[in-house]
Amino acid sequence: MTLTRPSFLLKRFALLTTSLVAVQLECAPSFAQDTGLAPATPASQARTAQATPGPTTPPATAAPATQHQPITLAPVVVHGVNQTDPSGAALTPLARMEESMRIDPDKDYSNVGKARVFTTTTTLATLQNRMIDNIEDYARRVDAAVNYNTNNFSINMRGLDQNRILTTIDGIRTTWSTNYARGIDGGVSAYDFNSLGGLDIVKNANSSFFGTGALGGVVSMRTLGPEDILKGNKVFGGLSKATYDGASESALLNQALAARYGNTLVLVQGGYDNGSETGNMGKVGGSGTKRSKKDPAHYVTGNFLGKIRHYFEGGHRITLTGEVFDRNYHENTLTSISSTYNQFRTLEESKRSRISGDYDYKAQDPRNLISEAHLTAYWQQVTTITTTMANRLTTPLGQYDRTDQETDTSYGVTGSISSNLNAGPIRNAVTIGGEAYLMDSSEYASGKDNCTPAIRTCAYLHNNQSDMPNVHSTNLGAIVQDRISFRGVDWLHITPGFRFDYYRLTPHTQASFLANDTYINPGSGSHGTHYSPKVLAEVNLLKNLTAYAQYAQAFRAPSANEKYINYGGEGTYLAIGNPQLKPETSRGWEAGLRYGNSRRGAQVSVYDNYYHNFIENETLTAAEAGISGNYPYGIFKYMNRQRVRIYGVEANANWAFNDHWLVWGSIAYTDGRDTQEHVHLNTVVPLRGIVGVGYTDTQWGANFSTTFAAARNKVENMASDTNKTPGYAIFDLTAWYKPSIVKGLRLGAGMYNMFDKTYYNALNIPDSPTLPKAYYSQPGRSFKVTAIINF
Repeated sequence: MTLTRPSFLLKRFALLTTSLVAVQLECAPSFAQDTGLAPATPASQARTAQATPGPTTPPATAAPATQHQPITLAPVVVHGVNQTDPSGAALTPLARMEESMRIDPDKDYSNVGKARVFTTTTTLATLQNRMIDNIEDYARRVDAAVNYNTNNFSINMRGLDQNRILTTIDGIRTTWSTNYARGIDGGVSAYDFNSLGGLDIVKNANSSFFGTGALGGVVSMRTLGPEDILKGNKVFGGLSKATYDGASESALLNQALAARYGNTLVLVQGGYDNGSETGNMGKVGGSGTKRSKKDPAHYVTGNFLGKIRHYFEGGHRITLTGEVFDRNYHENTLTSISSTYNQFRTLEESKRSRISGDYDYKAQDPRNLISEAHLTAYWQQVTTITTTMANRLTTPLGQYDRTDQETDTSYGVTGSISSNLNAGPIRNAVTIGGEAYLMDSSEYASGKDNCTPAIRTCAYLHNNQSDMPNVHSTNLGAIVQDRISFRGVDWLHITPGFRFDYYRLTPHTQASFLANDTYINPGSGSHGTHYSPKVLAEVNLLKNLTAYAQYAQAFRAPSANEKYINYGGEGTYLAIGNPQLKPETSRGWEAGLRYGNSRRGAQVSVYDNYYHNFIENETLTAAEAGISGNYPYGIFKYMNRQRVRIYGVEANANWAFNDHWLVWGSIAYTDGRDTQEHVHLNTVVPLRGIVGVGYTDTQWGANFSTTFAAARNKVENMASDTNKTPGYAIFDLTAWYKPSIVKGLRLGAGMYNMFDKTYYNALNIPDSPTLPKAYYSQPGRSFKVTAIINF
């Protein structure tokens, strides 16, 4: 159970808030109005409202112009772009140019890959309004179809997770890191959620635009841009945030500053988060496998983001971005204390660095031959480290340390060009694009112990070796898409498209891999190709009501770890990859209805996806694995499952009754099974839903929501209760207040799981747990307070 100590919470929060306000008053005595957090405005001013169900909080009045004006450019008039700021004042030419290149939640993105009927856009205002600080908060307060698995640190949508969900940051794909032999998972979670300016969730099994990994959908994150802070005519501004979260007794500090000089904009952002383990409802303490309370831990997270952006006349801009992220999680793993170990500590670290350059173009007139162009070049490195520090009580006695590190370094380019071509009665919005990236993957396990060849136990303990060769990957993709409409038939759009992908994995045997106790020659490598077609039809039945249907295919190329992992020893067990793995593929249908816009709207969709060559880890005999030797405890090998089917239905709605009251809801049902083995998939969550109501006034507002889920009874092993979970309904209450004493200051507080309910996220329970089920329960009643200053 997590119950925040009120006095400690208030003292800690007061200290954070007082320090933050003092700094801002000293540095910026004159504040602009809060941007993106003001009460709802009339519909005529609600263009910048979020597209997700829930409270709509457009920007408030911008600050007056300062004496330092940007360089005057020729007016840039783009169809559908605001010509005024939220106060009604005319935007400068530069501000209009910036607006033309911003994300519009109600725009149709079919031309550039994110078809609007499949995309949910969440803005910075929504993230702040609902006190969302991580993807778990997002899944609980925005979208019931999005889930998060804390065991492997991956997003789950439509019954799929890990590297079957493509995650991108500023258009750059992040890498999934895993070494199942030593317990490494992660990579895609190596980012600071508070560095984001918004995100798009594309729920669709479709590789026709995004390529490998989009089997369950795409999570497209956008980091903060200087425009998120510099509204209207501002030449300098900032965003400061301090948060205390009682669920993990954590303190979060975040600071972003932005400035403009002429047509050049600069942003720097930094974040720091320090906390302990997230609580649960376990009651049993002590050590050993009977412990149900969470293992005590503390963590530190830090990040830095820097951007320089320049706008050119004619709709061009370039951006240079640098980003560094590091998270350390130190755990006193009391659940591993036993007759073998009297001390057991674990360190998990995730690091990500990247440098990228972007070129973006939007035509002044969208009817131009080239309406849009985008190009990104980047270097990125993701490192995942797991360290164990223990003391053994059995042979080999004494120090037992292990550190396993996996590093993926990638560099590449991705881009697209959209063009409007009319041929008689046929109108074509054609997009061509491509992607090319190289990646080098390496792994090394170091350690210390008192092993000798005479100690049989040491046959199970392997260190100072690599569990796979160094692997160089080459990936190429080419995209063609055409959104077709017909003159005089504006109610119909058809979008065919396809993507061709080529991949090659080339292993390079290094000395540390040759030192592997069960070295297996990885061969010369493997390669493959895949075509991913789609066709989308959209029919405008009524004003603001669109029916749609799509057939699409998706795929995922095998990873280096899945092909070349090699861990174990003769007379014990063996975990190996499979160089002969085929890529996972899918074909699926989806249909639905979408009504309204970001202020008042609803959507319902049904989907049915069939997967072939699903990659899973299976237990085999030596003969079945095709190797010789004695491995009495089994051989674990990646194999292709032939047939998997996942289908479901999703719906969401949001309705602003007036400028104050609004309601929102989201519900998702998924069912999935291996149709060859006739078993359910444990990655599928039960029916989930979110319902909320909110009130917004000039200086204060409040949201009340409930998250509910049905019991999960469909699991892979129906005879066991291990992965089965009961249904639940939990309630959250949040409120915010804007004191008039300081412009731009917003104070917020929330109470979560108000009635202290014991409940489970079904994804967080391992397939073979060794601890009581209560260990995997979610936090009890907890509190969060936050202070945000926009200046």
